Amino acid sequence: MTHDHDLVLRPTQAQITAALNPPSGRNGGDLVVETLAGLGATTVFGLPGQHALGMFDALRRSSLRYVGLRVENNAGFAADAYGRITGEAAPLLLSTGPGALTSLAALQEAAAASAPVLAISSQIPTAGLGGGRHGYLHELPDQAASFRGVVKSVHTVRTQSQIPSAIAAAWKSALTAPHGPVWVEIPQDVLLAETALPVVTAVDATPDELTPRPELTAVAADLLSRAARPAIIAGGGVVRSDASGKLRQLAEKLDAPVVTTFGGKGAFPWKHPLSLQSWLEDRHTTDFLEDADVLLVVGSGLGELSSNYHTFKPRGRVIQIEADLGKLESNHPALGIHADARLALQALLETVEERTDESAPGRVRELLEKVAARIGSQDLTLEQNVLAAVRRALPAASPSFWDMTILAYWAWSAFDAKGPNTMHSAQGAGGLGYGFPAALGAAAADPTRPVLAVSGDGGALYSIAELATARQYDLPVTWLIVDDGGYGILREYMTDAFGQATATELTRPDYVALAESFGVPGVLTTPETLEEDLAKALAAPGPSVVVLPAVLRMFAPTHLGTS
Repeated sequence: MTHDHDLVLRPTQAQITAALNPPSGRNGGDLVVETLAGLGATTVFGLPGQHALGMFDALRRSSLRYVGLRVENNAGFAADAYGRITGEAAPLLLSTGPGALTSLAALQEAAAASAPVLAISSQIPTAGLGGGRHGYLHELPDQAASFRGVVKSVHTVRTQSQIPSAIAAAWKSALTAPHGPVWVEIPQDVLLAETALPVVTAVDATPDELTPRPELTAVAADLLSRAARPAIIAGGGVVRSDASGKLRQLAEKLDAPVVTTFGGKGAFPWKHPLSLQSWLEDRHTTDFLEDADVLLVVGSGLGELSSNYHTFKPRGRVIQIEADLGKLESNHPALGIHADARLALQALLETVEERTDESAPGRVRELLEKVAARIGSQDLTLEQNVLAAVRRALPAASPSFWDMTILAYWAWSAFDAKGPNTMHSAQGAGGLGYGFPAALGAAAADPTRPVLAVSGDGGALYSIAELATARQYDLPVTWLIVDDGGYGILREYMTDAFGQATATELTRPDYVALAESFGVPGVLTTPETLEEDLAKALAAPGPSVVVLPAVLRMFAPTHLGTS
């Protein structure tokens, strides 16, 4: 008997001839770039270094497009955004030791946000592997150990014949739900040595499907069908699995209100009659969700930000669909379904019974009115106007990338993303410097539409060098820098906690002049002219910078029991 998996495609005579006569002048680096091309990669990000020169030399013999950034961490952020926008594993080429380690914060963000990044680093020569102190440049006793607690999987190559399989295994790991960053390291001598191995062509690395167990979705469907007050929390897993349409169908079939997490922005239409929007940092929303007798949580671990700082205490049954096994029931007991959001939602759509609840839209309106009244009582007109101006200026289909800054915290709750996979931020790991280099990665993925980056002045200083990258590749990114002279949110936190702030104030460069020194147009704006200036910058080709000097405030929190 012949099984499908026993079938092997026979090579053609032309393929056999080519394999027996590989072109000369190739090295281990060629095997890397050939494998990436065979997997379907078209663009790589990175920064060259002495040990990695074999890979970078091979790039000029390949069809891959290289986008080089000025700092490895920023290259990681760019690859992260490319992966989020395209759903492909974005290759990130790095050098040994300091170059590799500088990418760690970006890889932590990619892991927290489930962004597929394929990091490939050089390593010290093979003779130095094993932990001995040989004194090689960039040497670490165990470089891979620095990444094991951050990425999904680590792959160490020791010979050229291992390169295609190791990269293919890493690619598959990165793209199997939950998506995430992976790490491959290849010794310098393996990359530099001439190779007689055949040219790598098509490589099979199809990711595994994470399907739900049918007995669990049957129980979930029964609970939802019989619920009196069902509600849905939609997280980033809905966006990553391209399941927004199925989420909407299920919500409408159940008449269940939907709130999106900050990572799930755009997973559900903002102005839909069942949309609770994204006001998770609000006690009114927390109360609404606690009152649900059946709560469906899709693609979220209900972490700190998604649970109003762990003050959320559900009283009804919780159904949690989550691809990351470590997040399943980690915060609340639930009917845990380990599955990709899209596949699980499809299973529920096929089995739930339609229910009608004419009170649901009214309860949603009442909740949103309570939220609006709470925010409206706090004298935050400037902040609301600035965010509204950004929304009006940004084309609906354009993606935006937000750094850890006060305006971004407002956007998490109050910004209409206008669709799935358009609003991204660093709220996964919470590191500074994400916004601008991530926007560059998104523009590299799709240069046909302008991209917005939003940073505070503190976060902007992390990535100011990437203005050179934006200019070099003429990427259509408009960078809005809200300049308040320091780390604004930390200033607020410290003042609230201690009565005064320490170590939060920053010397302010002239950001407009700084941008123009890189050949990037810059403009100084005001809250009143922001919409016009931002729209003009977004409509112009290439990169631009818009600087808004303003001190913004956060709305009062509710998790402290003071509002």
